[in-house]
Amino acid sequence: MTTLPFYTAVTDDFEAVNQLIMRQLHSRVPLVEKIGSYIISAGGKRLRPLVVLLGARACGLTDERPHTLAAIIEFMHTSTLLHDDVVDTSDLRRGRSTANALWGNAASVLVGDFLYSRSFELMVELNDMRIMRVLAGATNVIAEGEVLQLSKIRDASTDEATYMEVIRSKTAMLFEASTHTAALLADAPAEQTEALRRYGDALGIAFQLIDDLLDYNGDAEAMGKNVGDDLAEGKPTLPLIYTMREGTPEQASLVRKAIQKGGTDDIAVIREAVENSGALEYTANLARQHADEAISLLQTLPPSVYRDALEQLARFAVDRQF
Repeated sequence: MTTLPFYTAVTDDFEAVNQLIMRQLHSRVPLVEKIGSYIISAGGKRLRPLVVLLGARACGLTDERPHTLAAIIEFMHTSTLLHDDVVDTSDLRRGRSTANALWGNAASVLVGDFLYSRSFELMVELNDMRIMRVLAGATNVIAEGEVLQLSKIRDASTDEATYMEVIRSKTAMLFEASTHTAALLADAPAEQTEALRRYGDALGIAFQLIDDLLDYNGDAEAMGKNVGDDLAEGKPTLPLIYTMREGTPEQASLVRKAIQKGGTDDIAVIREAVENSGALEYTANLARQHADEAISLLQTLPPSVYRDALEQLARFAVDRQF
C-alpha cells in the first residue's frame, strides 16, 4: 500500500508513526494487546494519519509532534472500525476475519473503548487545547453519524440530503479533523488552516462516495470485503437512492424492496438496475466534484512535495478500484 506515490514524501514519518502505534498498544491485559495488534496490523490504507503528516509538513512543521497526532487519529479510526463491525455484524474486513468474528462482540467493543481512551491520553501529551477541542467535537459528530445511519437501515425513503449528512459525519469528519488539527499543530495561518480543514471534508466525502460505488461494481478480493455488503445490511447508499429517484418504476420498486428486505439474494439484478439507471456515473461525478474542490483548496499552501502528495491523494480517492 505504501508504494503508492503520495506516501513517499513522508516515508520515514510513516514508519515512525507505525512504531509509535505499536508501542502505544501496550496493556497489562494480554487480550487487549492481542486484539489491538490484530486490527492495527491489518494495515489498510491509513489515509487519515497520512493526511496528518502531509498536512503538517505542507504547513512547514519539521518536528516529531505530527507522529503523535497521526497515532491519535489512527487509534480513533481503529476504535470506530471495531465498533462498526459489531454494529454491522460484519465478518470480513480488509480480507481478514473481523475481531468480533474471532473474539466476540463484547471484547471488540471494549478494546474499541480502550483505543479511544488511549487516543485521548496521547492528546493530553500534545497539550494543545485547540486540538483537544476539534477531536472531542469530531468524536461526537462521528457517533451521531453512526446512529443516524443506523436509524436509516432498511428505510427506503432516505433521501440524498440525509445520505450526505451521514457520510459527512461518519467518514468525512475524521478526515476533516485530521487535516484541521495538522494545520493547528503547525500554527498555520488562518487561511491555510481553513483550507486544509475543508480539504479534509471534501476528500472524505469523495472517498466514501467511491466506497459506496464500489459496493456495486468493485472487486471483492481487491477491496477485502464482500461486494453487496451495504445492500445486505439494508443501507440506502447513493447508488440505491439515485436508482429509486431517477430509475424506471420497475428499477425503483426492485431497489426499494431490496433495501427493506436486506440480504443479497437479488444482488445481481440490483447491480444491473443500479448500472442501467446511471446511478454509478452520477455517484462517480459527484465524487470527482468533491475531489476537484479538495485540489483547488490546496492552492493556499506553498508549493512542496507534500502539497503535491495531497493533490495525488485526492485524485487517487476517485480513480481507485479498492
